[in-house]
Amino acid sequence: METLLKKIKEGKTFLLVPEYKNKKGPGEKKAGFYNPAMKMNRDVSILIVQWLVNASNKPVKILDGLAASGARGVRIANEVEGDFFVTINDWNKKAFNLIIKNTNGLDNTEAVCKNVNCLLHEKKFHYIDIDPFGTPIPYIDAAVKNVTHNGVLAVTATDTATLCGVYPKTCIRRYSAMPLHSWVKHEVGLRILIGYICRESAKYDKGIDVLLSHSTDHYMRVYIRLRKGAKEADESLKKVKKVDATDFTYENKKTMIGPLWTEKLHNKEVLKKLKVIMQGKTLGKKRNVEKLLTRAEEETDLPIFFYTTDVISSQLKVSPPKLSHVLEMLKKLGFKAGRTQFGDASFKTDATKKEVYQVFKKTTSY
Repeated sequence: METLLKKIKEGKTFLLVPEYKNKKGPGEKKAGFYNPAMKMNRDVSILIVQWLVNASNKPVKILDGLAASGARGVRIANEVEGDFFVTINDWNKKAFNLIIKNTNGLDNTEAVCKNVNCLLHEKKFHYIDIDPFGTPIPYIDAAVKNVTHNGVLAVTATDTATLCGVYPKTCIRRYSAMPLHSWVKHEVGLRILIGYICRESAKYDKGIDVLLSHSTDHYMRVYIRLRKGAKEADESLKKVKKVDATDFTYENKKTMIGPLWTEKLHNKEVLKKLKVIMQGKTLGKKRNVEKLLTRAEEETDLPIFFYTTDVISSQLKVSPPKLSHVLEMLKKLGFKAGRTQFGDASFKTDATKKEVYQVFKKTTSY
């Protein structure tokens, strides 16, 4: 029985998608699957690809490797300006046929029906997008090996329960890292994912530069530029370590986690350029993207991991103060402090946990 299709608009692109009833979340694995909850994910990829095309002096080769309905690749082809070509791949025949329908009229695309790992060993690309159902682990090796020098690898992970420490043994098996199931679990998971990609890249003498990374709804997403060279690989590997996360546990007991990425989650200069590019784009979730880029810029130069007003207030048995008051007081005392992408009650600071507690007690005594 042929799947019923409906026409929708995302960004400024019209798409044919299956008429599945879909809830917010990772959904179910189906041929030609289209998840409206991933609009923001696709919006951000439009900005990153536009930045890459703008920065390149030659035609940019792009791969949407696990394309399903082709929504991401088709939007890139239709909404990014410049000299580039998009290969939109899915090895499911029904999905491939839907991609052909969605690429109709676009002369800067090709539809391919192959195992993405096989395809990656045939061609190299300047931008590779891996957006699987579940873990990206089976695709990382081929992707890091076959992205060009200074090319960008974009990876989505929806196995967030694993990365967030619900299933620590699974995380150790897949990512060779110990997660942490506390209020910082999403940042820990994001850093474990980046750390894994860094280690895999180093096998091929490639170092990494994290352009942007975020944890949103049911998924984690990273954009990483890869640079050839053993020296670059060695320098990147120095940033992947086990860390003491004792101050970020509910039990406050000695806790070592990782190895994970310990440096910046974003490139500030790239963030500024993405903000400029965004002003000229029609995005499905523009307000959400703007908030992400603003929070990312604010947290970039702040230390690893964060606190939340809710958790600290609960630990001290006081009413949660306004976050703006906490940040103001920390800054007055000479500390760095700012909001983060990990929730409206979250903040990062270079103050110690003891110093943060003292600030909370003063703030709530007003």
